[in-house]
Amino acid sequence: MSVTQAEGGSPSCLNGSSNTELNGTQEPFGNPSADYDEEEFLQFLWREYLHPKEYEWVLIAGYIVVFLVALIGNILVCVAVWKNHHMRTVTNYFIVNLSLADILVTITCLPATLVVDITETWFFGDSLCKVFPYLQTVSVSVSVLTLSCIALDRWYAICHPLMFKSTAKRARNSIIMIWIASCIVMIPQAIVMECSSVFPGLANKTVLFTVCDEHWEGEPDVYPKMYHSCFFLITYMAPLCLMVLAYLQIFQKLWCRQIPGTTSVVQRKWKPLQFAAQARELRPAANLRISAVAAEIKQIRIRRKTARMLMVVLLVFAICYLPISILNLLKRVFGMFNNADDRETVYAWFTFSHWLVYANSAANPIIYNFLSGKFREEFKAAFSCCCFGIRHHHDERHRGRTSTESRKSLATQLSNCDHVTKLSEHVALSNISTLPANGTGSIHIW
Repeated sequence: MSVTQAEGGSPSCLNGSSNTELNGTQEPFGNPSADYDEEEFLQFLWREYLHPKEYEWVLIAGYIVVFLVALIGNILVCVAVWKNHHMRTVTNYFIVNLSLADILVTITCLPATLVVDITETWFFGDSLCKVFPYLQTVSVSVSVLTLSCIALDRWYAICHPLMFKSTAKRARNSIIMIWIASCIVMIPQAIVMECSSVFPGLANKTVLFTVCDEHWEGEPDVYPKMYHSCFFLITYMAPLCLMVLAYLQIFQKLWCRQIPGTTSVVQRKWKPLQFAAQARELRPAANLRISAVAAEIKQIRIRRKTARMLMVVLLVFAICYLPISILNLLKRVFGMFNNADDRETVYAWFTFSHWLVYANSAANPIIYNFLSGKFREEFKAAFSCCCFGIRHHHDERHRGRTSTESRKSLATQLSNCDHVTKLSEHVALSNISTLPANGTGSIHIW
């Protein structure tokens, strides 16, 4: 997911401050053909606008790393879910949709953004000036709506498990609706984008100083401010606030309070249960009781791991999108940076904010690798295949299957959580009177 913006505003595959910076140099630059001969003028253009500066070489290296990690990592995420039926859960369907949006923006917009940030020129023509910004805004909308659906799904599953039952079919329908809504809502972005030259006198001589920017009809001061204010609220602030509230309640339920449908035994007496599980000569009823409670403990741990991973994904998303969102709001709505004195500082802030948003696409697969054991196993299997050959890959996959066959899938575990809970409560109540009060075979849980 990325946001590159022409002068700040809505996401587009452009230099976010190119017009500002060039306008800042327009007055001293004057009419180049009057002050320089052609050779000197071309050398000036190469030195000031085309040849990367020292810090821009670091930016180029950073973009290359982000491009490779984002592309390879998100493809691996999609392949892992596609090849393994036990990973086809509701949450993973949304994660795959998030990866598809990241792949789209990485392929279409990241290379163009790098070129524009370095050269301060749009080289890709009028048609792509409309297509690339539109695809990027669609990707941003898809990412935000997908993260919102994930938060909503987890909120229902953990805080209100009896109100709504999430299924794979509903998840797929939600994903289709997300793409349709994003494609329709972001159409204005494609309409207002046009190519223009900062120096009209040079338009017939060089493609340099061509920018792809918004051109509004009617009230040029009112419509952009309204559009970008709404864009900021709809695609960043409002979803982020709702997701934060949802995860705060999820955190409260999972770590601070009893989860609906679970017994107090699970959350209050962990060590006695573990000690009881190691006791000798247990009666069959006690064994059943401990197995049911142990399964319930496992459910809580799985839910905590999933919630922790999703919270980190949301946190990284909020951090990566914060700088460009603030810069866009300051520039488009409040008119800052139009006459910036420190051109290099403005340029550096916008280019870094562009890279940071693309880095979010590369960060998500890394988060899955460190916080999800199933994704980590699939990533290791994929890299083993590349590094050590097909046979080694087959062996790793075989070992991975044997280790995962003994465990239920996440979807099955979550759907059976209520059943296990009822079983544990029933067994616990029915066997309180049957267990002896004293003796080696007794289990003191309370």
